[in-house]
Amino acid sequence: MMLNLIDKIGDWNPQLLRELKGRLKFFNVAIAVATSLLLQLVVFLYQFRDFPDDKYSLTATYCRLRQVYERQQNQAYQQSDKYQIADLNDFFSKNFCPVNEIDWQMWWRDHWEYIFLTLSVIFVFTLLVAGTYLLINDLAKEESRGTLNFIRLSPQSETSILTGKLLGVPSLIYLLILVAVPLHLLAGHSAQIAFSYILSYYAILAASCIFFYSAALLFGLVSRLFSGFQPWLGSGAVLLFLFTVMGFASSSSSEILNNSTAWIRLFAPWDTINYLFPNFLRIYNGSQLHSLEFLYLPLGKNVVSVVGFHVLNLGLCSYGILQALKRSFRNPQASIISKRQSYLLVAFCQVMLWGFSLQSWRNNSRFNEYVGQNLIFLTVYNLVLLLSLIAVLSPHRQDVQDWARYLHQKVSSRKSVWRDLIWAEKSPALVAIAINLTIVAMPWLPWISLTSVFDTEYSDNFDRLKVLLAVALSISLILIYATIAQLILLLKTPKRSFWAIGTISAVTFIPPITLEFLDISLWKHPTIWLFSTFPWAAIQYSGATTIFMALLAQLSVLALLNFQLIKQVRLAGESATKALLAGR
Repeated sequence: MMLNLIDKIGDWNPQLLRELKGRLKFFNVAIAVATSLLLQLVVFLYQFRDFPDDKYSLTATYCRLRQVYERQQNQAYQQSDKYQIADLNDFFSKNFCPVNEIDWQMWWRDHWEYIFLTLSVIFVFTLLVAGTYLLINDLAKEESRGTLNFIRLSPQSETSILTGKLLGVPSLIYLLILVAVPLHLLAGHSAQIAFSYILSYYAILAASCIFFYSAALLFGLVSRLFSGFQPWLGSGAVLLFLFTVMGFASSSSSEILNNSTAWIRLFAPWDTINYLFPNFLRIYNGSQLHSLEFLYLPLGKNVVSVVGFHVLNLGLCSYGILQALKRSFRNPQASIISKRQSYLLVAFCQVMLWGFSLQSWRNNSRFNEYVGQNLIFLTVYNLVLLLSLIAVLSPHRQDVQDWARYLHQKVSSRKSVWRDLIWAEKSPALVAIAINLTIVAMPWLPWISLTSVFDTEYSDNFDRLKVLLAVALSISLILIYATIAQLILLLKTPKRSFWAIGTISAVTFIPPITLEFLDISLWKHPTIWLFSTFPWAAIQYSGATTIFMALLAQLSVLALLNFQLIKQVRLAGESATKALLAGR
């Protein structure tokens, strides 16, 4: 029977069979099972540290006489009888709760709940952190041995190979968790937790594993420069992310979810798990997700919408990572995503970021603060996204040269050139970045033009025209960065990527640092800051005319850089014979 099962696995996914054969050996399986059983025993016994004995305090949680003590103490406080209070404290500190007055049913229910919640936390950290480490480490070993190229040449599809990796590499981790699932289910049932909630937890855990494991595989494929440090870097980043989000989720304030940061937090399972099990993070005011909205839709009103949205979000993001995995796996030299996929990615990010930004705070006294925070978060997230796309989409010299020579040799119409600039992967990325900037700006323009935010009593510092000019400044600045990066990638110098990253970083951070060092503050000298790499910081201190002049200056710089870029691309497209005859 076992041989038939193995044969079926091999027929369905040969890569999975290869991974399972290499890991599910007797010694490894025995260690995983023993570790799981030992861990369950430790968790079960650890909860007995507070087991009520014959010296259980009268004022302890599970003693029924505690209510009598509290009632008498309240009466004494109301009468301001210090002697009675002292006698009560002395009596209850010297005497112990009778065994028949201990609420054993409540103690056992809480005992099983502690076991259930402890195992739930262990499951998350073990699967996500350890599984991520194993996947990245496996890819690093395959790369060093040279077997990864052999796998690439196999007739299996990318989906089959990647699925085999996802299911096979962390197989011992899966076994360790599966052995603990019966105790987890027993503890949940004994703690009177609804079975549908437990199944929802498993759905969230499975979706989280697919997302983080897919991201781990992608990181392993594109981070070859980190060599043997890859597994520690990837798993450490996951561990830090989980701890950071857990800290935010442990806060009793629901205002943290009133901005686009809520989307980032939903990639970790803590908020949704705490929504299912209110005692999970010991928040006395309940889960923050109860007040969560998406495009003004009350997601936090019921469990189905919260769990469904969480799983849907992770599913869509995992699908996007899978598409990037397919490209990177077959051709490691190709960009992670194509230009067409970048447009979909940016549009999806805008929907999610704006969806969590548009929430009902109008009647809140901190309305102006919420609007300001959302604008800052949206700006930062989109800036990181667009700079990442510049790094991913900008082709190197050889790719641009191939495209330019092909374009130079054929008879091309203006329409076909623009079509290549929009869709072709080897063409310069400036037009694609401009399209992505347009997608980013599309929600801003109607929101600034039509929203009533600027008409409220909380919006004294807001000006529609200034905000529109700030958006235009941001667009022109990103296009300047994209043009500079593309020009550097067209050079013949080695390590052009490092030079491009270093130059963009220098251009971005050195001017404002220099201005701060020279004590040129933005509220005293806003005009100077308008011509720096952070012009939007001085928007509220500048006049509309000054801002418009700064925009014209940036557009002039952009035009000059693009003139040089067109010249370099045309030069690259010339034939070798023509270049030789021209004396170049």
